[in-house]
This record gives sequence, C-alpha cells and structure tokens, in this order.
Amino acid sequence: MMMKQFKTLVIAALMIVGASQAAQAQAKTAHVDVADLMSKMPAMLDAQKQLEKLSTTYDTEYKTMVEEYQNKLKKYEQEASTVTDAVNETRSKEVQDMQKRIVDYRDNAQKELQQKEADIVKPIMERVKASIQKVGKAKGYQYILNSEGLLLADGPNITADVKKDLGF
Repeated sequence: MMMKQFKTLVIAALMIVGASQAAQAQAKTAHVDVADLMSKMPAMLDAQKQLEKLSTTYDTEYKTMVEEYQNKLKKYEQEASTVTDAVNETRSKEVQDMQKRIVDYRDNAQKELQQKEADIVKPIMERVKASIQKVGKAKGYQYILNSEGLLLADGPNITADVKKDLGF
C-alpha cells in the first residue's frame, strides 16, 4: 500500500515533462528521489511507528480471540459425547458466532489500519509535494521528475535541497 501512495504522490506532486522534444530541450529540469525522502523523513518514521503500534494492538486482540475460540472448540469437542444434542447444537451456534466475530474483527481492523495510514500519510505527502514545488520554483526549474524509474538522470538532483526545506 505504501508503494501505491508513493506513486500517487509522484503523480500528484511532480509535473510531467512536456510532450515535444523541443520543449524538453529548452526546459530546465531536475529530479528528486521521493522514496528516499519519504523513507527518511522524521514525520514519516513517526507515522510508521504509530501504525506499527496500532497493528500490534490489533494483532494481539485478534490472537486472543482466536485462542479463546480454539480453547472453547477443543473443550466442546471433548464434551460432545457427554452432553445432550440440544447443548451441542447451542454450542455449535456459539462457535459459529465466535468465528464470525473473529473474521469481522480482522476485516474491520484491516480497514481501520488502512484508513489510519491514509489519514497519517496524506498530510506528509502534501508537505513533501509543497516542498518539492517550493524548492523547484526557487531554483528555476520548470519540471521536476521522480528519480525512481528514470533511465537517465543527468540533471540536478534536488533531493538534498528538499530534505533541507523539510527540516531534516
């Protein structure tokens, strides 16, 4: 998911080189390594820690639920021959309900984690985009490309300048 967001940032943050070769030849271009910026940016590192903590919380709760389910299932299987059919039927329904709650919890936890990631990362990406634009304009560049995917990067690399602008 993080790579998709990097690509989205790149698309949203960087201007694409003009269509004609003549325009490219006259345009002043530079490149920036967005992946490097994002991976080393203190705000992004903090965001990753927050997301890891939340993920660990969800994982712990999920494991607890699964353990309770497995223990109950084992107990009910051992006692199945010693209780009435009505009790076994009730227990079977209870186990199915537990299964559903576990699956629902897992699905909701994944959705919440993805939403939290989007909420945390979006302002960071917007900040990076604004900084790239600011540095690019200050240095007189018409086009700034992402270093990732470039086959030739002869122009100036402004990654260090953007890091400085972002304060790290």
